[in-house]
Amino acid sequence: MTELVLTNARIVLEDSILHGSVQILDGKIADISEGSTRTGEDFEGDYLIPGLVELHTDHLEQHYSPRPGVRWNATAAIQAHDAQVATSGITTVFDCLRLGADEDGGFDDGEMRAMADAISAAADQGRLRSEHFLHLRCEVSADNCMDHFVDFETDPHVKLVSLMDHAPGQRQFQTMDQYTLYYQKKRGLSDEAFAIFVARRQEQSARNSTPHRTAIAKVCGERGITVASHDDATLSHVDEAIENGVRLAEFPTSFDAAKASHEAGMSVLMGAPNIVRGKSHSGNIAARDLAERGVLDVLSSDYVPLSLLHAPFVLADGVDGISLPKALAMVTATPARTVSLNDRGRIATGLRADIVRVQRQDGVPIVRAVWREGKRVA
Repeated sequence: MTELVLTNARIVLEDSILHGSVQILDGKIADISEGSTRTGEDFEGDYLIPGLVELHTDHLEQHYSPRPGVRWNATAAIQAHDAQVATSGITTVFDCLRLGADEDGGFDDGEMRAMADAISAAADQGRLRSEHFLHLRCEVSADNCMDHFVDFETDPHVKLVSLMDHAPGQRQFQTMDQYTLYYQKKRGLSDEAFAIFVARRQEQSARNSTPHRTAIAKVCGERGITVASHDDATLSHVDEAIENGVRLAEFPTSFDAAKASHEAGMSVLMGAPNIVRGKSHSGNIAARDLAERGVLDVLSSDYVPLSLLHAPFVLADGVDGISLPKALAMVTATPARTVSLNDRGRIATGLRADIVRVQRQDGVPIVRAVWREGKRVA
């Protein structure tokens, strides 16, 4: 039997903070005790928190395709991504893979399947520090969305699927001002080329979105995969999500949609960078506003891994009624429950010993050590 004792720690439980010790036996939490009478690794008063659970990050793409048209070695990209994730305190990560492409970008047929195989092989070879699952981001408006989805219909690593439509006039881009800034100005399209582009995207959305949503949601329901909506803006979007069995509402763009999703029992997810920056990068609702109104449930690092640890401290410091345990639950216990990973996300006896030692200086937390199932990984 392998034993590890962590002592003299500020242990962040789901609803309180306890100064004491944690005993780990064979990768699981065996005992939590108040006080520091045990002999073990001295935390010197640092925080002991659950390993973070990341549901939505496209950070892997930044390593695999670091420049337009560049493809990095998949295994090397995965290792670089995993190292940054783990040293940010994330012990469980859902790697986002984009399915469905258009002329604006995306990946070739079979490319995401190859990436998924590379992630699986890296895990089997002991290359990875965190545990990796797959999150399929399905662009339901794209003509080839279902062709890409078929590649994953029997993959047991798929635990989360989001249904997205980024066509102009939809969800994230409700106004043409937002869409023009994001697509025309960023890519230098002429007015004529942009008009053609918009018309094509709108036609694809009208033709594909509903049948693709319905078909994918049906497969996920049969396989027990958690379904997420994406950028819901209206109450009709929320009604559609309820009909599709959605459990996770990602990045709602209006307070009404966030509130309705929360009241319907969905976990409302917003970006941790939004919390740290104090606003959305695309000009939509600020995550802090949802937190202050009690309808924010889950945070994701989105594009900055360390923000997943930073944001809960920002919330606990600045929002009345949100304690540090409550804020940290948004990146540990609640996301774990949302995707039915009930063996992690909390410091509790019998659960996996996914644990992070955190020190805080000058506002920004520092990860001092990370254990996954009782094994030091960072």
